[in-house]
Amino acid sequence: MTHRIPSHKYLLILFVWMSFLSHAKAQSANCVFKDTLFRVDFGNAGAAQEFNLKTLGYYERSFSDCPPDGFYSYSSQTSNCFNADWITLLEDHTPGDNGGKMFFVNANPRPAPFFILSLNGFKPNTDYEFGVWMMNLCKINGGCTPLPPDILITLQTAAGVKVGSFQTGKVSSVAKPSWKRYFAFFRTTDATSLILKMEDLTNGGCGNDFTMDDIIIRECYKVEPVVVPKETKPEPKPIAAAPKPVTKEPVNEQLKKDPVAVSKLPARENKPVVKTVTNIKTIDIPLPQVILSRENPVIKTIQTEAATMLVELYDNGQIDGDTVSIFHNNELIVSHAGLSEKPISFKIKVDKENPHHELTMVADNLGSIPPNTSLMVITANKKRYEIFISSSEQKNARIVIDLKE
Repeated sequence: MTHRIPSHKYLLILFVWMSFLSHAKAQSANCVFKDTLFRVDFGNAGAAQEFNLKTLGYYERSFSDCPPDGFYSYSSQTSNCFNADWITLLEDHTPGDNGGKMFFVNANPRPAPFFILSLNGFKPNTDYEFGVWMMNLCKINGGCTPLPPDILITLQTAAGVKVGSFQTGKVSSVAKPSWKRYFAFFRTTDATSLILKMEDLTNGGCGNDFTMDDIIIRECYKVEPVVVPKETKPEPKPIAAAPKPVTKEPVNEQLKKDPVAVSKLPARENKPVVKTVTNIKTIDIPLPQVILSRENPVIKTIQTEAATMLVELYDNGQIDGDTVSIFHNNELIVSHAGLSEKPISFKIKVDKENPHHELTMVADNLGSIPPNTSLMVITANKKRYEIFISSSEQKNARIVIDLKE
């Protein structure tokens, strides 16, 4: 008998998902990622990263590259699975690993969890991003009506308090291997341990087989707004009117008229003049999505005397079609430039007015030989710095330049 989820439950799931994604969108606009707390890439041929999933009620482990219905497996490839109905994969998603493995799922006939993992080490009341790369393994036009997987991902405490819940939506079939990243934000409670649960909401059948790799949870650091005082012009001083001549009476005569006149005179106070700065404007500097959605490790920090620095960027190694974009203090200065033996060049002025600079290298593609690699040469004050850069679709590279005090 086919198991179906009641329509009212679908509506509830949809409401939770939309609410969570709305919150996530609001967070992502003001977030920088500095630390990766968890990375699950399932290892490789030399060092497997596997998990005890015996608590799963409707899935069992298979040691095949082509697990049958209701089974999962860890493998580094697929080959002619189910009369070539599956896409052939010769490597996993993780860039740069040798014989890297991924997690395969051949859906059970009924919706059920396929992955449960306990995670420790969260900070209380802290914002995090959850991300995972997934791909539908079933080819388009497989000869039956497709039932794409629809994954519900939840993070909750051991007591069952849910801190995050979102749905991938249908992970549709593709014509050729194509990984897609699904991510959302969540905030922890007082608990430092969470349970990650991933559940396929679709009934087993045609098109409901998939793989996943590179589950990454990283902390979200809030970007403090830059406060810029508004420049104000000093108001012109009013021209003082000429003082009227005062005829002083002798003190004795004044006292005769008003015996308490002296005590009524106000005392003169020499108070300091304090000016209040008003009209302070707060500006939120938006971060580009390619910086928000990727890791941005600092690979080089340079301290220099005041100088005009020449920055040159070359392809490091075989020229294979790598293109990059370069951000200076989160502003785009080079867009989709191809790397070759001829450098991409620009200059940066470092002085007291411009003491801090951050260059972020973003890989627009991986070329024909992943990852995207380049050589940056910085010349200033007869000093030469050579920086070897490797970037990918998950990780940028950041160079920090500061004026030496």
